Amino acid sequence: MQHAIKSAVSFTGTGLHGGRPVRVTVLPASADYGIWFKRTDLDGEPLIPARWDAVVASKLCTLVANDAGDSVSTIEHLMAALAGCGIHNALIEVDGPEIPILDGSAVPFVEGIMARGRRALNVPVRAFRIESPVEVRDGEAFARLDPSDMLEIDFRIDFSDGAIGRQSKRLNMANGAFVRELADSRTFCRQSDVDMMRANGLALGGTMENAVVVDGDRVLSPGGLRHADEPVRHKMLDALGDLALAGAPILGRYTGNRAGHAMTNRLLRALFAQPDAFRLVEVGAGTGCKLPGVGLHRSDIPAYS
Repeated sequence: MQHAIKSAVSFTGTGLHGGRPVRVTVLPASADYGIWFKRTDLDGEPLIPARWDAVVASKLCTLVANDAGDSVSTIEHLMAALAGCGIHNALIEVDGPEIPILDGSAVPFVEGIMARGRRALNVPVRAFRIESPVEVRDGEAFARLDPSDMLEIDFRIDFSDGAIGRQSKRLNMANGAFVRELADSRTFCRQSDVDMMRANGLALGGTMENAVVVDGDRVLSPGGLRHADEPVRHKMLDALGDLALAGAPILGRYTGNRAGHAMTNRLLRALFAQPDAFRLVEVGAGTGCKLPGVGLHRSDIPAYS
């Protein structure tokens, strides 16, 4: 069945790129509502769809906008938390242009959502089942969807910095895997990237506490890494959040090699441009148990500092 959060939960923090304080509230919604953002700070409190075809080109984050140009950015961690917790319908009120970065991962959102709990709605989940491969490329970077009876994510990164280097990981997203394995992994960047972004008016809300900052072989952030392969885990987290913009769960294997937000959105656009590459199916009991969020328990939330 489709699910919504049982009761509203709010988060306050700072936007990573704008550096402005912001409050976001996730509210329950009815079956088949989907995920929508509401900009409560703008006249008329406009709605913005959390959907692949509302994504606008943006640097270093995922940004969605409506036809009037109202937008909200840095939505990927919250979208990953909703998908990973199996929340299919929600209205998200936000009083600024950017979702707060919190600790740089999705786990604060997961904790808030799971503290409220999920409410089952008496309508079956429908999912996009991948029927044939779809791929987009840019040089050595690529993103690909292949048929599978569950959502799997397979990701590879390759950085010259010794603190990151080459990393790869593959997981299926069933049975709370996102919450246990990926949710607490933080966004990461080089110190040189931080300097460049700030010179260009970006990352104004970034700190050593809400991002993993590396410089060559060194991890500069206090406490070091939460996982030895935290960077690739965070890339998988981002991919889940961006895939959630499909508008329904995906049953397929996502492979990303040096891929980012823009490439995953290109992949969704390529998928929906090929109607024979997918099928919208009603998820029964046999497949439903393989969706993210099914069988999830609060004990699955990792302990972190």
